[in-house]
Amino acid sequence: MSYAAYKMMHWPTGVDHCAAGFVTHSPSDAAAFFTAATVGPGPEGDIDSAAAASRPRRLGPSPNLVVAAANVLEVYAVRAETAAEDGGGGTQPSSSSGAVLDGISGARLELVCYYRLHGNIESMTVLSDGAENRRATIALAFKDAKITCLEFDDAIHGLRTSSMHCFEGPEWQHLKRGRESFAWGPVIKADPLGRCGAALAYGLQMIILKAAQVGHSLVGEDEPTCALSSTAVCIESSYLIDLRALDMNHVKDFAFVHGYIEPVLVILHEQEPTWAGRILSKHHTCMISAFSISMTLKQHPVIWSAANLPHDAYQLLAVPPPISGVLVICANSIHYHSQSTSCSLDLNNFSSHPDGSPEISKSNFQVELDAAKATWLSNDIVMFSTKAGEMLLLTVVYDGRVVQRLDLMKSKASVLSSAVTSIGNSFFFLGSRLGDSLLVQFSYCASKSVLQDLTNERSADIEGDLPFSKRLKRIPSDVLQDVTSVEELSFQNIIAPNSLESAQKISYIVRDALINVGPLKDFSYGLRANADPNAMGNAKQSNYELVCCSGHGKNGSLSVLQQSIRPDLITEVELPSCRGIWTVYYKSYRGQMAEDNEYHAYLIISLENRTMVLETGDDLGEVTETVDYFVQASTIAAGNLFGRRRVYGKGARVLDGSFMTQELNFTTHASESSSSEALGVACASIADPYVLLKMVDGSVQLLIGDYCTCTLSVNAPSIFISSSERIAACTLYRDRGPEPWLRKTRSDAWLSTGIAEAIDGNGTSSHDQSDIYCIICYESGKLEIFEVPSFRCVFSVENFISGEALLVDKFSQLIYEDSTKERYDCTKASLKKEAGDSIRIVELAMHRWSGQFSRPFLFGLLNDGTLLCYHAFSYEASESNVKRVPLSPQGSADHHNASDSRLRNLRFHRVSIDITSREDIPTLGRPRITTFNNVGGYEGLFLSGTRPAWVMVCRQRLRVHPQLCDGPIEAFTVLHNVNCSHGFIYVTSQGFLKICQLPSAYNYDSYWPVQKVVRPLNQVLSSMADQESVHHMDNDVTSTDALHKTYTVDEFEVRILELEKPGGHWETKSTIPMQLFENALTVRIVTLHNTTTKENETLLAIGTAYVLGEDVAARGRVLLFSFTKSENSQNLVTEVYSKESKGAVSAVASLQGHLLIASGPKITLNKWTGAELTAVAFYDAPLHVVSLNIASFFLETSEPAAPSPGPPDPLNLSAMVLFEQQQQQNSQQAVKNFVLFGDIHKSIYFLSWKEQGSQLSLLAKDFGSLDCFATEFLIDGSTLSLVASDSDKNVQIFYYAPKMVESWKGQKLLSRAEFHVGAHITKFLRLQMLPTQGLSSEKTNRFALLFGNLDGGIGCIAPIDELTFRRLQSLQRKLVDAVPHVCGLNPRSFRQFHSNGKGHRPGPDNIIDFELLAHYEMLSLDEQLDVAQQIGTTRSQILSNFSDISLGTSFL
Repeated sequence: MSYAAYKMMHWPTGVDHCAAGFVTHSPSDAAAFFTAATVGPGPEGDIDSAAAASRPRRLGPSPNLVVAAANVLEVYAVRAETAAEDGGGGTQPSSSSGAVLDGISGARLELVCYYRLHGNIESMTVLSDGAENRRATIALAFKDAKITCLEFDDAIHGLRTSSMHCFEGPEWQHLKRGRESFAWGPVIKADPLGRCGAALAYGLQMIILKAAQVGHSLVGEDEPTCALSSTAVCIESSYLIDLRALDMNHVKDFAFVHGYIEPVLVILHEQEPTWAGRILSKHHTCMISAFSISMTLKQHPVIWSAANLPHDAYQLLAVPPPISGVLVICANSIHYHSQSTSCSLDLNNFSSHPDGSPEISKSNFQVELDAAKATWLSNDIVMFSTKAGEMLLLTVVYDGRVVQRLDLMKSKASVLSSAVTSIGNSFFFLGSRLGDSLLVQFSYCASKSVLQDLTNERSADIEGDLPFSKRLKRIPSDVLQDVTSVEELSFQNIIAPNSLESAQKISYIVRDALINVGPLKDFSYGLRANADPNAMGNAKQSNYELVCCSGHGKNGSLSVLQQSIRPDLITEVELPSCRGIWTVYYKSYRGQMAEDNEYHAYLIISLENRTMVLETGDDLGEVTETVDYFVQASTIAAGNLFGRRRVYGKGARVLDGSFMTQELNFTTHASESSSSEALGVACASIADPYVLLKMVDGSVQLLIGDYCTCTLSVNAPSIFISSSERIAACTLYRDRGPEPWLRKTRSDAWLSTGIAEAIDGNGTSSHDQSDIYCIICYESGKLEIFEVPSFRCVFSVENFISGEALLVDKFSQLIYEDSTKERYDCTKASLKKEAGDSIRIVELAMHRWSGQFSRPFLFGLLNDGTLLCYHAFSYEASESNVKRVPLSPQGSADHHNASDSRLRNLRFHRVSIDITSREDIPTLGRPRITTFNNVGGYEGLFLSGTRPAWVMVCRQRLRVHPQLCDGPIEAFTVLHNVNCSHGFIYVTSQGFLKICQLPSAYNYDSYWPVQKVVRPLNQVLSSMADQESVHHMDNDVTSTDALHKTYTVDEFEVRILELEKPGGHWETKSTIPMQLFENALTVRIVTLHNTTTKENETLLAIGTAYVLGEDVAARGRVLLFSFTKSENSQNLVTEVYSKESKGAVSAVASLQGHLLIASGPKITLNKWTGAELTAVAFYDAPLHVVSLNIASFFLETSEPAAPSPGPPDPLNLSAMVLFEQQQQQNSQQAVKNFVLFGDIHKSIYFLSWKEQGSQLSLLAKDFGSLDCFATEFLIDGSTLSLVASDSDKNVQIFYYAPKMVESWKGQKLLSRAEFHVGAHITKFLRLQMLPTQGLSSEKTNRFALLFGNLDGGIGCIAPIDELTFRRLQSLQRKLVDAVPHVCGLNPRSFRQFHSNGKGHRPGPDNIIDFELLAHYEMLSLDEQLDVAQQIGTTRSQILSNFSDISLGTSFL
């Protein structure tokens, strides 16, 4: 029996839903911040305010953006950068070089929090009551009828569930009225004033969610005095309205309208349905009805309605006040209705009207509006994003009393959108499943100069793939620095005059883009251009890349994806026994210069017993002899102090350039021994002007630099000499910037910041202050943060190494936490204590990367290889909590004095980070964490060791990219000089020093590094061939308007592309045009055995279909092409064969030198004579073949081994080894060939091919009905399984066991496992798993399946052995209850097979879900040990299983 693991490697990127609202802050918080930022320091603000009042500035407080992609929920903050004004308070120049629009020079999205849910989000809305001090709540709907409300909790800096509403299960079964499947899940909408929400479930059940009134909330009493405490809207209760009782049959959409005292719900529904054949006689079948919802009486009277709306009406838009009413959007017309007036607009010639209706105005251009997404830019202009990617603006022309008419005009072209939302009154967001999602700024009446800038900078289309994407790679977040003034919260009344002119004058700039690689329709696996032919083992994996067909239509592109980074090598030298490398700056003059672009001066290399120094000028030259560095022994660390150099080993030296100015030796001040002896330094941390040294004996010394004399003095902090605790790790953190971040978290922060600015007014120091802190972790696991140099403790946490989800200052817990609540349970089993004692921290790092809004990260590396990662945030506990809790018994006076200077409001929340390395790290090893501020335009940290990885900080989010290509890495440092701009140097364990740069063609702000190759024409990419050297095929379509204005003919062609050079462009080498109406359905590279020449030929096979509508019988063609090299090494593609077939050719494959062709419902096996394909065998499929797979095996013995007595064995291939088709096929007698194909409705069929009788014979099939999407063989040693994905987003694993009774004498394929993936899998790729120590070594013949899905996700299904499966399955069952799941979703119900109403017998549960198991690593150490003990195993065993599976599947 074989078991499998399901693991996602690249999460979905296609945006399904988006919404905007004040989730993390209330409008008044944002306004308060805004006024603080706008006044600015100094008197300039007052002078500017008069001028500012006249200057129009529409940038108000900006709400958050909430984005949902399949089961991933992300909350972003919009950070706008204001353009520097002359005389404004802005200290730093604007960092992004974008055009200035409305005083904004740039904007970007910054991640606040993200969650991976156990369920796909069907619908999303934001509940907001519009109050200044109330936050919004996110409401999510899941299948079948689950609704969860989430609000932002400052205490944990994340979302927490505020209410859950479930209308499923036996007591709600009657709501389905006997139906099992519904076309779509629940749809949820919110009342504009936040009084209630409504969700439509089961087609005709309206769920009303009543919001709690302010003052009666469940959370706590809202005192009118504390106006600033912002609570979120919360749902109090819910009830149902059965729409059937109101004579509704088919509800299409609903919306809450503005301008009524009670919530009014308008429902668009169809009284008597119609269909395409009846449109002529029955065409106006829709109507709208408005219900007034009285939630206290639970009554809903109809207050007005409108009938005779077109049958193709599909969407309602509530018009904002003061106009109110609704817009009904139809495919061919738009209608406005309110209680008093109505008007319409025809969009094209297809719109019809009921008899006797008045004349209706027509749009001045033809457009179809079905499947359009819409959002309001102002109270009278709505923007549509159409199915063709055009942006249209509809103006509701209103004279103050009634709506007179609707005016539609074309605006720009954009990405094909799946959701749009306005963010505040300056931005909107275009979410897309088919292209990159865009953040766009818009402005009314832009000045001429800006418009000229725009036309120069970017073309008229707002495309996701313009040159600005280079600019978007890195936009530091120095945002809102110098907004000189904004009128106080008055952005509502600065609305452009209501006329058509305002719509015509809207201008747009794309400010940011979220990259999307979905939908992945097809992909192929091949060598990278910079592959290393000598690589072995896991390093060999970074020779490969995945080239995917992404997007659709004009957003179609090729995406090149790599899981691991392979740097571009500049030069390498052999350098054995290297211990560390550093680069340092040197400025000969102490003056102001551009810090960002300064070149490094020296490279210091520490060997085992000496130190080398190299100058990093035009070339690297060794200057070891001429400098005063301490070169006789190895160096511990090197860095910059007050613009000079210094290095130390046993001692420290300060150098000015190459000349020593001071030397220090370190001694112990031990009270026992009379003589002070020299002591070695274990590790060091440098933060100008301090150096923190950790000695070999665990003591700590601080070197304090003096700026005037440029000398160091040694200081042994007395606090550590007296304490008995041993120090495990320590580091310095420099908090720098115009406003040091940690100062804001003090309890007296409001005092210190104002005074400091006033005192430091002279000189440049006020702009860039910096505080130094020392972070120390003891061997007991306690973490403390001290101020330097006073060494006053400002923050302490008892048990840092246990990895709690939240780190809170121990002192503030004394004050704020209830004293009765015991923090640690003392009666824990001694067994667990021993297990936890071996865990030590070996390295600490704390860093805050660039950006005004960035917050520090804290990293802790444990000796078992775990990397703990925390993100700091500031949380002010409300005063009401302080009052209730009694003060601690030690007396209150001294507590209060001490607490004033503590970072009482500082908290850290744990961030999940996918680092797979599991290795025992020695306590006194080399430092492994190296932070960098600019490598190829990115910032983050590099983790060296046996599995090195890059952790890049993009949008305040950690992106982990492993680097496998060189094996273990000993040391790493950045290098910026003439020949290597913003590059880096690392030393491998084999003793090579490599100078490299990051490949610039890739975008690293994604789950995997990705390069999008955009074709120059508007194209659809629909199919691609497997790679042969570096060739790729794709299809594209170009439209011709020759036939008719409204009827286009798609002309396809297959293109062969080649990569010119690494990181360069993909050049089209040749094109293969298709005939009129012909589509290429499949493109594959096949190896055929030429029976004439007795040689194998590699050919390109294309299967096509003529798409001519339902009245013409389907036809297709098989085309074969050969590749030849011409004399100037150009690749020539020549057609060698072409033949028409009776059905569409949907799949081709090569089987042992023969060509297998699926043509409609028939599969034929053909032999190749060099000029002709001759059929030798065939098999009749039921309906239409969607996928074909081949497995060929060598039999080492001519007969399979006799089956052992006992339970019947599934298909056993005895001692067989999978054999690749590319190899020469000799000894063909001993080959077993199997064919697997999937049918569009009739599940999968398993065939065998015997050459002796030239026959394709059916071995077994699945008798269920399954709409197949993709199929493949899963091979685990000698066990063969068959995998199929279907239209209900499931994966099933079957096996062939003719000896088992339930297989009906071998006719039926038996189910081995089934699993709900939650996405449509379109392609499987079989890849050999990599050998690891933990996975049983006798099974070398193990293959995992890599898959891509339509949401842009990539994952794998890998076979695992039974012992591992049993262990992880019991862990999985435990975690269902042990972990609080976001939204209260149950992972077990999500992963159950979804049959969508069809009869299905449940199969075995033999797949483990790594999406759920990933929660284990985020538990605290005590909880991990607890859970492991309860399932009868150990923590280290579980973590080594995790590590083995992730290593075994670390492809690409």
